[in-house]
Amino acid sequence: MNEKLKQVTKQWTERFKARSTKQKGIILGGIFLFIAAALFLSIVVSKPKMVPLYSNLSPQEAGQIQESLTTRGVKNEVLDGGKTILVPEEQVNNLQVELAAEGLPKSGNIDYSYFGEKSGFGITDKEFNVLEREATQNEIANLIKSINGVDEASVMITLPESSVWVNQKDEKASASVVLALSPGATLNEDQVKALYHLVSKSVPNLPVENIVITDQYFNYYDLNNSSTVSGAGSKYEEQRQIKQDVERDLQRRVQQMLGTIMGQNKVVATVTTDIDFTEEKREETIVEPVDKENMKGLEVSVERIKETYTGKGASPGGVAGTGDSEVANYPGASASSDGDYEKVEERINNEVNKIQKEIVESPYQIRDLGIQVMVEPPNPKDPKSLPQERMDDIEQILSTIVRTTISKDVNKNLTDAEIKQKVFVSSQPFNGKQEVSESSKGVPVWIYVTGGILLLIILLLIFLLTRKKREVKDSGTIQEYELEQQTYYVPDVNKEHESEGTVRKEQLERMAKDKPEEFAKLVRTWLSEE
Repeated sequence: MNEKLKQVTKQWTERFKARSTKQKGIILGGIFLFIAAALFLSIVVSKPKMVPLYSNLSPQEAGQIQESLTTRGVKNEVLDGGKTILVPEEQVNNLQVELAAEGLPKSGNIDYSYFGEKSGFGITDKEFNVLEREATQNEIANLIKSINGVDEASVMITLPESSVWVNQKDEKASASVVLALSPGATLNEDQVKALYHLVSKSVPNLPVENIVITDQYFNYYDLNNSSTVSGAGSKYEEQRQIKQDVERDLQRRVQQMLGTIMGQNKVVATVTTDIDFTEEKREETIVEPVDKENMKGLEVSVERIKETYTGKGASPGGVAGTGDSEVANYPGASASSDGDYEKVEERINNEVNKIQKEIVESPYQIRDLGIQVMVEPPNPKDPKSLPQERMDDIEQILSTIVRTTISKDVNKNLTDAEIKQKVFVSSQPFNGKQEVSESSKGVPVWIYVTGGILLLIILLLIFLLTRKKREVKDSGTIQEYELEQQTYYVPDVNKEHESEGTVRKEQLERMAKDKPEEFAKLVRTWLSEE
């Protein structure tokens, strides 16, 4: 086996020496890169995967947990400014159970479990009241932290002192709440209402008007409720919210459209509106002909009566006279006179359109609109990199938005020059723009780099092997490998069959030649038997 290994090694060495200097460099470089990649991957694979053990910890809690982990000899890392502790993934479950048995993390807050653990004699009423208020504050803070978007909450409750006098009115309690919101999180109106009612119902004799809620940026959250806000204030808040929604919607659309053209970080837009909140309700009763061109109605019924008379004698209609049976002052006629009589009577009933309208005008109309847009040139250092044709296109787009958004009653009286005055477009570099570094998500980049290097090495080796086979095939040479020589005894098939004694003699001669010690033992055995 060693001889065979030496022969193979010698052959590979001779082949390597026969290569050119360039080929030797490629082969050695590929081997080196393969070994380096294998070592790198082995180090990365052997490194434990770190996952969060606890998140949103206070500095005190993080220090206690890290000290316990260091004492146990567990590898750990601290992230997010000391709020998150990472440990190996396979140890998370066991560590959580073990740390919970030790009472970690210890927040240092007093809750209602304190009274069950340390209840006993020797506590005064004052101390009990202080502990009860502290426990109530902590429990309310824990309930508030369960709301999505709230990381931490601090609650301060002020309770009035009870009076021993019957005629003295009880004072109201008050509460202050400070919220630590997650980055980018906001509270909607329903969440704010829930916070006010949560605090109000958790403390006896605490009305919602005695509660103040603010966040870490000193933004106050007021309760917009008709039961606590006057009618005028509620109406104002509603109108202000509508105005903000309209402006925010227009701004978002302008920003999205221009951002698609110029880039999301290249455009800043603001929108201002003037909204008329006058609400009009009226009734109209209109009568108009069916045929407006000829001013005719629809003929429902027609009655025509025509009478004619021609002849001599008394005129039709009776006899003139002044008697009781005659008609007074009726014109008379002579008996011999000729006369013609014609009577036409026509009655037409026309139907017209009767329209009754109850009109309620829209609760708000946009009377005026202004759009201001700042655009950064493609090359911030060269303002001329943004052509004037592009600026004119942006102004035309914004003018169309203004014309279609303003109320029709106002829009029909506006000229193109007046519309253009409501749009402002400027091109300037954004010096105050914050560069946001995008954190890599998913698979790290180095894994792709390592995979690419390994792929190149494999392709290189395949290329070299294919090239070698092609060279061997073209030269028509066949590499011969020397095999280990072994001697086998093959009897001569052409030799005639001998007698049994001759065969035994040949076997003894072969044994004496190959195995003299066994042959000597056999001879001694035969001699002893004789």
